[in-house]
Amino acid sequence: MNDAHYHLLVNHFPILGVIIGLGILVFGILLKNDIVKNVAYVLFVVTAIFAAVSMATGEGAEEAVENFPNIGKQIIHEHEEMAEKLALMLYVLGAVSLLGLYTNFKNHSRAKLVSVLVLVIALVAVYFAKATGTSGGEIRHTEIRTRAAADPAGATKESAEDKDE
Repeated sequence: MNDAHYHLLVNHFPILGVIIGLGILVFGILLKNDIVKNVAYVLFVVTAIFAAVSMATGEGAEEAVENFPNIGKQIIHEHEEMAEKLALMLYVLGAVSLLGLYTNFKNHSRAKLVSVLVLVIALVAVYFAKATGTSGGEIRHTEIRTRAAADPAGATKESAEDKDE
């Protein structure tokens, strides 16, 4: 197995983890149940770890596919940029989730405030997760590229900018 295989194995967890964690956190907040919120916090920490692994394997995955036909460097670059933003959000989410775990275990008066902060960060992270997943899917799935809908003939050709790099 190479980095492309490893990347494909781990890259879905940060996306699904943040979405599932958000759902669990919302239920925890609505139920006012710290145990349920703690489950979400732990899931967010694990998601941040998987984001780091996904980022570590991304460069190798890029090298494995960048010269394939119909893939251009620009689309990979767009995915990489979005993945970096998602990873940063997930690292922050993981760190604040650790704070949430701490405040819940200590019954701190700011535990509710931390849970709302985690909720807001998770909502932003879900946006970046969607964008990252879509841009990653577009690398190999030309049928979902937005340019493919507008110009099917030109969607799979490398742009002049890609060829210059």
